[in-house]
Amino acid sequence: MKKLAAYAVVALGVAGIGWFTGAKRDDSGAIVSSGTIDAFQIRVGDCFDDAASVGEETEVSGVRGVPCSQPHDNEVYAVFDVDPTEFPEGDGMGQVAFDACLERFESFVGRDYESSSLDIMTLYPSRDSWHRLNDREVVCAVYDVTLAKLEGSVKGRGL
Repeated sequence: MKKLAAYAVVALGVAGIGWFTGAKRDDSGAIVSSGTIDAFQIRVGDCFDDAASVGEETEVSGVRGVPCSQPHDNEVYAVFDVDPTEFPEGDGMGQVAFDACLERFESFVGRDYESSSLDIMTLYPSRDSWHRLNDREVVCAVYDVTLAKLEGSVKGRGL
């Protein structure tokens, strides 16, 4: 059984930092050239590499997007807004994000979470971005539990 602590908790931060090497997308929206993706521009199907160690909680304003055809650390499988009226106390936001991502896991991966070789990474609002930016967005991504690079999309592959 996977442990809740095995996933990386990353808080979405202020998106005001300028990036000089933005990822390029084709007409369908797929990433075709590696570069930074603003945290608020992440889409379902985007693949990206880790900037921080898995399991490390940190504020981020963007991720390093890569084409899914290249080896990568993570693939985004859901992006949505949460609706609590107040920012949850303690680890509450992390739990809200994880639970909501868990509900969406099997329909994307094609296998239930407990028997999958993939784990869940969540990106979610920090207390600061919740209050200052009205940030409610959660991003769900999958990664290999052994931290091996993923190749191609994992959508529907039953890994």
